[in-house]
Amino acid sequence: MKLQTLVKLSVGLLAVVGALVLMVGVVAVVCAVGAKRPVPAKVILEANFEKGLVEYVPEDPVAKVVSGKAPTMLGVVEALERATTDDRVVGLIARVGEAGYSAAQLQEIRDAIITFRAKGKPAIAYAETFGDGGKGNGSYYLATAFDEICLQPSGELGLAGLMAETPFIRGTLDKLGFVPRMDHRSEYKNAMNELTETNYTAAHREATTKLMESVFGQIVKGIADRRKMSEADVRALIDRGPFLGEEALQAKLVDKLAYRDDAYAEIKKKAGEDAKFLYLSKYGERAGSLYDKGTTVALIYGVGGVMRGKSGYDPVFREVTMGADTVAAAFRAAVDDKKVKAILFRIDSPGGSYVASDTIWRETVRAKKAGKPVIVSMSSVAGSGGYFVAMSADKIVAEPATLTGSIGVFAGKMLSTNFWDKLGVSWDEVHTSSNAMVYTGLQDYTPEQWARFETWLDRVYDDFTTKVAEGRKLPKEKVLEIAKGRVWTGEDAKALGLVDELGGFPVAVRLVREAAGLPVDAKIHLKEFPVKKSALEELITGGPDSSQKAGEATLARALEVMQPLARVARELGLGAADSDTLRMPEPGVEP
Repeated sequence: MKLQTLVKLSVGLLAVVGALVLMVGVVAVVCAVGAKRPVPAKVILEANFEKGLVEYVPEDPVAKVVSGKAPTMLGVVEALERATTDDRVVGLIARVGEAGYSAAQLQEIRDAIITFRAKGKPAIAYAETFGDGGKGNGSYYLATAFDEICLQPSGELGLAGLMAETPFIRGTLDKLGFVPRMDHRSEYKNAMNELTETNYTAAHREATTKLMESVFGQIVKGIADRRKMSEADVRALIDRGPFLGEEALQAKLVDKLAYRDDAYAEIKKKAGEDAKFLYLSKYGERAGSLYDKGTTVALIYGVGGVMRGKSGYDPVFREVTMGADTVAAAFRAAVDDKKVKAILFRIDSPGGSYVASDTIWRETVRAKKAGKPVIVSMSSVAGSGGYFVAMSADKIVAEPATLTGSIGVFAGKMLSTNFWDKLGVSWDEVHTSSNAMVYTGLQDYTPEQWARFETWLDRVYDDFTTKVAEGRKLPKEKVLEIAKGRVWTGEDAKALGLVDELGGFPVAVRLVREAAGLPVDAKIHLKEFPVKKSALEELITGGPDSSQKAGEATLARALEVMQPLARVARELGLGAADSDTLRMPEPGVEP
């Protein structure tokens, strides 16, 4: 045998061996990824509601570093829903504290816990404090879903009612030399007020007060129902707040002054000493999804500010953006997939670009015409452009506290000549046409340009209200009465006909079954569009190596440091205003 032939055989043999080793490695990794440890025969679930959660983590490497390990709303609700009928689950204990949840998010989790409790399974909430020298309305509202509330003796209950605060930076702009030249449709479209006013207008105050009173009424009713008090008594107690630990106990707002170990000993006593503890997220992974088999339903997320182009992730503000190209393509793919019988569109968006919103709206209409029912589930907010993309769905579901509507438009520009003069910067220009300067901040609108601008606002507002009337099957006159840029809670929006039912994912899934003509207990498979890579695809295409992960983590930390400065810049209106024509006013109401 020639040496050359021997070398070729050796190389070929090594290649075969290498391929076999690689195949074994792939199989081992796939098995490791797919293997699930069993759920113990008797288990108490542990949850931490003092940590934040997210609606959606996009296919973005920085997003995965920053938010990839955060629980999702669907993951939390689904795990609790599965645990409700799982005989292995004999109890629930949760740490509760301020985590920045919106009132709507609190309601969705709260409803899931109440359903869990309805099966007679014990559930204990414990808190080191509700507020720690600050507001604790939201965390306490969530805790009342449990059958027992334990508060650390050194803690307090910051239950003192709601307050809305809105910053107005017109004075700052005046000092800097910026002049806002904006207009809106109509008087309740308050987003620009923070730039053009120094305090609330009458309409702004009216709408914000109504929002606050609606959310507060929901919190009072929820506390009264769960603590077996009258609403009048709850309101009177809140007027006395905040409470020290002993005062909260005497007022029967908490059941025990106890430490964490006391609460764990108590749940063990109720559920059984032989029960094992398991984190809620781990339980969800091990028990499997409720929606992984059955009739296929497309799940499409519309999260973040609406913009043209692809969906993305803003690492500075840790915000997802709803790209019209991405969401529209997801709808088209769902329509083309013959297995998909309906579409569940989950929305959490304050709005944004009118054109981008209209692009997504068009795909919801086309999906319905193709025989694919569209059910919208709203999370914290679906306002302005966020409502625009929802308004023609077959059914719309919102939580009672979901910020809804804001059917209106605002736009304009910021004149900056005085600012540059203060800095000693002079500008000059040349132009070709009469209106070439219409978009610049260096020159005000001419009377003719302003008239054209007003016509454009009228056109957008008419288009928005007309499509609401058609999509919601409401008289145009009624839509014009309830529009005007006004933000409503989901509870009020339902009474006005802007929303069909109140609730979260479980209600939306029920409506999906109805729309698809399925039995009430039919199994469904929620298939996310755009389709994400599987674990095997991630392995084959290659994930980030350790050095890349370290770099992403460093970048995430750097962006976190930059965030306060970036927020100030955004508050000053230095961002691109033209992409926010259908952005919802910021109500400033937090539980």
